[in-house]
Amino acid sequence: MATQHSDAFVFFGATGDLAYKQIFPALQRMARRGLLAMPVIGVAGRAWTTDHLRARARQSLQEHGGVDPDAFAKFSARLQYLSGDYSKEETYERLRQALGGAARPLHYLAIPTSAFETVARGRAKSGCAKDARVIVEKPFGRDLVSAQELNRTLHQFFPESAIFRIDHYLGKE
Repeated sequence: MATQHSDAFVFFGATGDLAYKQIFPALQRMARRGLLAMPVIGVAGRAWTTDHLRARARQSLQEHGGVDPDAFAKFSARLQYLSGDYSKEETYERLRQALGGAARPLHYLAIPTSAFETVARGRAKSGCAKDARVIVEKPFGRDLVSAQELNRTLHQFFPESAIFRIDHYLGKE
């Protein structure tokens, strides 16, 4: 059976360091290769606008690989920003609206592991997690016990086949 592609990319922690150093450059590379044909929704708590996030993305690219004008234009045209408190239901309601007709969103959690459950629960309650995939990029726990607890948390909302784990310390190699 063929795997269906995600049709929206949502990244929590859009104003953070991981987005700045790694996610924005990766999204521009995808746009350059013609692989970014979906809305890109950055979510974070700062009271920014989409224009502010686009400026932050441009600054990130200037420091991490350079701005490709054509690829950046494609990427930034798809970029939108949603400011909201992860613990508030209204944040996820606005996210559901921003997703529009997206049926298989990909949610990237570039946030502290302590916020995973709050975000996963909010997405599930609003309907944003239905048929979604989730990427978690962190050291996955501090030890075996905390890693198992994170797995239990994610499995409340996602089947194993929809969870993708990246340990960015291993990924740096």
